[in-house]
Formats: sequence, structure tokens, C-alpha cells
Amino acid sequence: MTTLYAKELDHRALNEAIRQAGDSVRITGCAGQRFIGAGMSGGSIEIVGIPGNALGAYLNGAQITVNGNAQDAVGDTMNGGRIVVRGSIGDAAGYAMRGGEIYVRDNAGYRAGIHMKEYRDKVPVIVIGGCAGSFLGEYQAGGMIVVLGLGADGRGIVGDFPCTGMHGGRMFLRGDCRGIVFPPQVTAREASEQDLEAIRGPVGEFAALFGLDAAGLLASPYTVVTPDSANPYRRMYVEN
Repeated sequence: MTTLYAKELDHRALNEAIRQAGDSVRITGCAGQRFIGAGMSGGSIEIVGIPGNALGAYLNGAQITVNGNAQDAVGDTMNGGRIVVRGSIGDAAGYAMRGGEIYVRDNAGYRAGIHMKEYRDKVPVIVIGGCAGSFLGEYQAGGMIVVLGLGADGRGIVGDFPCTGMHGGRMFLRGDCRGIVFPPQVTAREASEQDLEAIRGPVGEFAALFGLDAAGLLASPYTVVTPDSANPYRRMYVEN
């Protein structure tokens, strides 16, 4: 494994050093450099410090682990691979994400999962261990978002306006979510055993990554949210 000390490098110099370092890279002293791992299709990066915006943008198969927090747009338009954050993340995580997995131990900011989509066997997954901010799953068109609400301490596990414009995919929220206001074009209901089969793998992986009990996490009730129609806005654009 190659170790890079990032503190004195700007984002261009750091990303060039990553490209030249080989398949396995450990970055220390990370201090907000952007675009780390952008477009990588193989290898692994471990980061100590706080990466800047667009960590793993267009990721195409590489593995990125952050031993701390990350800023906005984690996994922007990622196509494959895995991003693990052992802390919290900023806004717009998984923007237009179309494949791969993002696991966040703690909390996510606004608009996580905005414009997520899927195609055939590419089904992106975001698992958030703590709480998520407002507009979670905005315009979600595919994929799966799971919010576990660990450490919520009585607070709502999502902010305002979740699933605004949602027209595909699924969202799973751990616990009783009757106090959450959802838009009229989605259905929120208690997840059945059949529904929960979809999250056993991702929740199990989350538990393994962060040293938690998967069975205990899955024993809680979940709310599953799905769009009512494959095209809920048809009436807005087509005359009857």
C-alpha cells in the first residue's frame, strides 16, 4: 500500500499522485481536497481526514473508505464500487447515482439520493446509519435508500419533504414513521417480511462494516415508501 500525505497538496496534485500510486492507496492529512477517486474503476483508497466535495464522483468499481467525515456530493453520479464513511456526510450524497453502494455510519445532510436511478442489474444502494436531512430521495427514480435512525434520541430520522418528486425505487425507514409528512404521489406503509428481504443484504453489510448486530437492526419495524405510479406526473404533461 502506498501512503500519500495530502496536507500540502491541492486537489489536482493529490489526484495525480493517486493515479500514479497503484492499486492500494492510503491518504493521510486529507484537508478538503475535491474529486478524490473520481472515475476510478479499480483499486482501493483509504482516507484519514476530511475529503472535499465530490468524493468518488463517477466511481466505476473502486473502493473508498473514509475514517472520518466527508463533505458534499459523495458518490456524485457513481456507476459502481463502494464508498464507506466512518462518520457523517454533507448534502446531495449519491446525486444521480446509478450503481454501487454508499454506507454512512452516522448522519447525512440534505438531498441524499437525489435523482438516484437504476437500470437492469444496476441497483444503487445508500445506507445511512443515523438521520438524514430534508428532501431525502428527491426525484428518486430507482435504487434503494435505507435510514436506520441510530442515535436519533427521539428526533425524526428524516427532515422535511422526503420523497418529493419520487417516481421510482424504494426507501426504507427504520421505526414508526407515522409523524413524517410524505407527498401524495407516494405510499408509505409498514414493511412486510417480503419487503425486508430486499434490505437484509445491505443492512447486514452495514452491521459488518461498523461492528453492529444485524439481527437486532432487522428486528425493528420498518416503513417502506414507494411511488404510486411509474409515471406520477403524466397528468401534468398529457391531455386526456
